[in-house]
Amino acid sequence: MNARIFDTHAHLDQEEFRADLAAVLERARCAGVFDILCVGTTLQSSRAAAAIAAEHRLWAAVGIHPNCCREAKEDDWAEVGRLLSAPRVAAIGETGLDRHWDFAPLAVQQDWFARHIELAQSAGLPLVIHCRDAQDETLKVIESQADRALFRGVMHSFSGDSAFAAQCTALGLYISFSGSVTYTNKKFAALHEAVRRVPDDRLLVETDSPYLSPEPLRGKQRRNEPAWIVHTIDRVAALRGVSRGEIASLSTANARRLFLPNRPETATCVDTPL
Repeated sequence: MNARIFDTHAHLDQEEFRADLAAVLERARCAGVFDILCVGTTLQSSRAAAAIAAEHRLWAAVGIHPNCCREAKEDDWAEVGRLLSAPRVAAIGETGLDRHWDFAPLAVQQDWFARHIELAQSAGLPLVIHCRDAQDETLKVIESQADRALFRGVMHSFSGDSAFAAQCTALGLYISFSGSVTYTNKKFAALHEAVRRVPDDRLLVETDSPYLSPEPLRGKQRRNEPAWIVHTIDRVAALRGVSRGEIASLSTANARRLFLPNRPETATCVDTPL
């Protein structure tokens, strides 16, 4: 079975890819990955993500990461809004809350998260949400700010349990799994159960490149890249008791419905069998 894979989260603008991005994208295509969402974290990063998407016929998300919002300026936010007119911008983010690193006060993060929600709803675009050690706080911001008729998005690199996943999907969110689902340590058991329970129509996959290299490459390769999403797909398929091809097709259809609802396919099906 052939399938076109959508990596719904990668930071291709980062230093790790500057020397060999063309080769990285060629390996991705050989693995069946033709759609990649390049995600911005600052104004400069968002500009770069939009430029990479335009040059390589990928897609971009623009926004200010919660760990970067303390340094962001009002002019930065206005420029993020202007980037929405770029032709390959398909989402807003990465936004959300992070209480693990606490690089910005929670109140500042909450303010910027609310701004992103408002902008996404007014622009009719989905939101890419980061949540680390802040589940309750993240849900509270969404519940207070989101218009259920307009709000849509993804909880990226999901790290919670099935109960949190159910709360997210009840709010209209998709759930995206990254390389962490391939880790076999017992502390990931709750995450594996979440993989099993997420509804078919809300399931996405991602690499979060250059982070979270999957097994069996974890520890051997310091940089993750989009081609390695096949390892995440394999693990999700095993946990759900279905084929690799089914997860590839299902997650790609979901990603296109979320990020590209009014855009036609832009590349032919690949020759790589899944």
